Amino acid sequence: MKSVGSHAGTSVGRRSVFGIAGSALLIASGAIHLDLYLTGYRTIPTIGWLFLLQVIAAFALAAAIPLTGNWLAGAAGAGFAIATLGGYLLSLRIGLFGFTEVRTTAGIVAGVIDVAAFAALIIAAAPGLPQALDLGRRLVAAVAVASAIALALLAADVASPRTQPVATGPNVLEARDIGGVSVLTDAKGLTLYSFAPDTSGKSACYGSCAAYWPPVTGSPSAGPGVTGRLGTITRTGGMIQATYDGHPLYTYIGDSAPGQDSGNNLNLNGGLWRIVPVSG
Repeated sequence: MKSVGSHAGTSVGRRSVFGIAGSALLIASGAIHLDLYLTGYRTIPTIGWLFLLQVIAAFALAAAIPLTGNWLAGAAGAGFAIATLGGYLLSLRIGLFGFTEVRTTAGIVAGVIDVAAFAALIIAAAPGLPQALDLGRRLVAAVAVASAIALALLAADVASPRTQPVATGPNVLEARDIGGVSVLTDAKGLTLYSFAPDTSGKSACYGSCAAYWPPVTGSPSAGPGVTGRLGTITRTGGMIQATYDGHPLYTYIGDSAPGQDSGNNLNLNGGLWRIVPVSG
């Protein structure tokens, strides 16, 4: 009888330690998503609401797990953590609700935290599982395998970031109608954008910003209906970027086909993005 009580006490203690650790990791993940939400993601349709929901759920679960001590709360937290990672990986690979993610330090850190939270909370929940089925011991081994697979998928996705565009030859700019407004597009019909922090002679979009918003490279030429002032600037590193009426030009990775303007009015990567209306 004493041995059984000792074993139960050890299980409860282990559950408490891993539960607290998992809760702390959920808070860390929620804090990263909150920062991203406040610094621009809130302006992205659907994705903004999902980020806010992620923050609320992460903090709520982080509070419920140690307060209740219930293994179901731990299991819910583990499922939530791995689902958050899954959403990030889907957004990296194929896009999610019209938004395509790129490799960022915040995303990588959050992904690793989600894997750690999943592992800690599954182990916290394991002692509460039906012992007759011996699921507790089996689950610990399964968690190790699942965590390794999740980390491998994360590493594979972030190890191959989207490549930056390279300078090309003449770029024909065109005028196309989107929602009753004549806007500037590239030769493929993709909508072009301007970035509010830019000046007429300098781009403020580099690093992860330029991965979301690839600069339009090469010397521009005017297609039908385009009468604005064309020009170029030299980006840091020597790349030539096209300008229109003094505005450096960009495409947006969230637009996959002509006629789309999902980047319009997004406050992302340090400033506001707008479509470029055609003058003339």
